[in-house]
Amino acid sequence: MWLLKLLILGLLSPNIYAIAQSNILEGVKNNPQEAMAMCTNFRDLNSNGISASSETAISQISTNKNITPTEAEILSIYVIGIHCPDVT
Repeated sequence: MWLLKLLILGLLSPNIYAIAQSNILEGVKNNPQEAMAMCTNFRDLNSNGISASSETAISQISTNKNITPTEAEILSIYVIGIHCPDVT
């Protein structure tokens, strides 16, 4: 019985993680102004020689949004890809 519970939990865990990641993007999907503000910040970083994918940029997003660095990296990749592909 415990093995069955463990198997079910294992099957559900990736889905829970995927749902959590999806929620990270909802803010910028529902509020393009938030995404554009992030693009402006990325461009400012670029003008100072800092990549939008740098540890500095990811840490800043993580702190500002109160999310993990991994979540911040996912968010930045999404925002750059959709809203500001000119950012490096």
